[in-house]
Amino acid sequence: MKQIVLICAVLGIVMAGMCCVASAQAAEAGRVALPQPDKSGGKPLMEALALRASTRSFSDKPVADQDLGNLLWAVWGVNRDGGRRTAPTAKNSQEVAVYVARADGVWLYDGVRHELVPALSGDFRAKLGGAPLTLLYAAPVNNEFSGMHIGSLYQNAGLYCASAGLANVVKRSGADALDSVLKLPDGYKVYIIHPIGWPK
Repeated sequence: MKQIVLICAVLGIVMAGMCCVASAQAAEAGRVALPQPDKSGGKPLMEALALRASTRSFSDKPVADQDLGNLLWAVWGVNRDGGRRTAPTAKNSQEVAVYVARADGVWLYDGVRHELVPALSGDFRAKLGGAPLTLLYAAPVNNEFSGMHIGSLYQNAGLYCASAGLANVVKRSGADALDSVLKLPDGYKVYIIHPIGWPK
């Protein structure tokens, strides 16, 4: 009898462990790991600056995951120990959220894990200008440095695009296009959108 009780107890522990693992896997479901960024390529800085321009016309060619991973890392990835980022924030507050709208939905960029986290299902690109992808930069309304932080991010994006040959344009119009459907962190708003794609 004691052996049966012991076996049942062990089975209970095993089953509880399996449930915890299943829950953890469910929590991770939907996340998309991006290819590791290629930090060795690209044009020299002065050449990228010379090529940086706003372009409002995009081809239908999709932006590959490697290019997207490179872009998002350049915008808001971790480039040093201690979780320090490719763009500065006042007192290293890191109070910025970067979303990317693609054909398969709107995703939050997790720069620490270099992954996309699902934020909104559906294709909203037409509402954002129709580019193959659009970055949305969100930050707290009550942070006096939010505009400065976002400016640093979209400058990184523009330089990466110039280096990689991608067309891009920074826009305030359309920043509120997803206000009623995209759930942001409390107190945040989308300040700027950044349509990106290959030039026509």
